[in-house]
Amino acid sequence: MKKILTLLVSIILISGLTFNTYGIEADNSADSLSTSVQTIDSVVVPVRIEGVNETVKTSKFQDKINELGAPSVNKIITTGKIVWSLIIILIGFLILRLLDALLNRFGSKSVQYRIFIKRIIPIVKIIGWSFVIYIIIQGVIRPPLATVIAFFTSVGVAVGFAAQDLLKNIFGGLMILFDRPFQIGDKIEASNSYGEVIKIGLRSTRIVTADDSVVTIPNAEMMNHSISNSNSGETNCQVVAEFYLPLDIDTQKVRRVATEAAMVSKFIYLNKPVTVLFFNEMKDRRSIIKMRLKAYVSDIQNEFVFKSDMTEITIRELIKEKLVSKEYYN
Repeated sequence: MKKILTLLVSIILISGLTFNTYGIEADNSADSLSTSVQTIDSVVVPVRIEGVNETVKTSKFQDKINELGAPSVNKIITTGKIVWSLIIILIGFLILRLLDALLNRFGSKSVQYRIFIKRIIPIVKIIGWSFVIYIIIQGVIRPPLATVIAFFTSVGVAVGFAAQDLLKNIFGGLMILFDRPFQIGDKIEASNSYGEVIKIGLRSTRIVTADDSVVTIPNAEMMNHSISNSNSGETNCQVVAEFYLPLDIDTQKVRRVATEAAMVSKFIYLNKPVTVLFFNEMKDRRSIIKMRLKAYVSDIQNEFVFKSDMTEITIRELIKEKLVSKEYYN
C-alpha cells in the first residue's frame, strides 16, 4: 500500500511540473492533487492504527486462552513426577508411622497424658497427609489452575453420585472430631457395644470391648444414635458391681462390708465417693434385694479388673460375716 501511494505522489508531482509550464491552471491542479493526497493520508492513518490495535488485542486474547486452556497430559504427568510422588508418599507414610509408634509408646507409659496423646494422633495424621499432598501438587506436579478446578469438580460430581453412604460417614467423622461427643480413650456405649474408643477415622469408629474384641461402627450410625460416655476425657470412671441378696438381709451391715471391700481395692480412685444402693426386684418369681456398689477406678484400663475385685472381696466378706450362706451362691 505504501509503495502504491508513493508511486501516485510521484506521478502527481511530475504532472504538476508539466502543468506548471502551461500557466496558472497547473498550479491549481497541483494544489487540488496535494489536498487529495492529504485527504488520502488522513484516511489511511486511522486504518493503520486500528489494524495494529486489533492485532495487539488478538494476541493478548490468544495468550489468555493459552493460559486457561487444558495443557497436554504429557506435560502434567511424566515418569519423573510419578516416581517423585511415590517417593514422597512413602517417606510421609514412614514418618507418620514412626510418629504414631512414638506417641503411643510415650502415652502408654504416662497415665496422665495417655488420653491427650491418643486424641492428638488423628490430628497429626490429618495434618501430615495434607502436607504430603500439598508438596506433591505444588512441588512436583504443579498443574495449571484450570486443571485443578476441573479435576476437583469432576471428582466432586463423581463422588456425590457414587458414594453417598461414604460421604455420610465422612461428614459424621468430621462432626465427631469437631463436636467431640467422645474422644479417643473414652469409655462409651454405642450400638449395643461398650468399650474404649481406640480410633476415630473419617469412615468409622473403633472400640475395644471387655472381651478384647474390636467393634467397628460407621460414623453415620454413631451420629444417628444416642451415645453413653463413662469418663468424658478423664482417666477415672465409675464402676458398678451388682449383687442379689436375700430379702431379710441386714442392709446396714451389708453396706459397711461393701464399702470396705471397695476401699481396700488397689484400683480404687479415692478422690470420689463410694455409693451403695439397694432395690427391691423380682427374680425367678421371688422378691429379692438388688445391691449396686458404685466406686471409681483410678485408671479406666483397669475398669473390669476393678469390678471383678470388688465382687470377689464383697462376696467373701459377706460369707465371712455370715450375712449370707455359701449355699445361697451355689
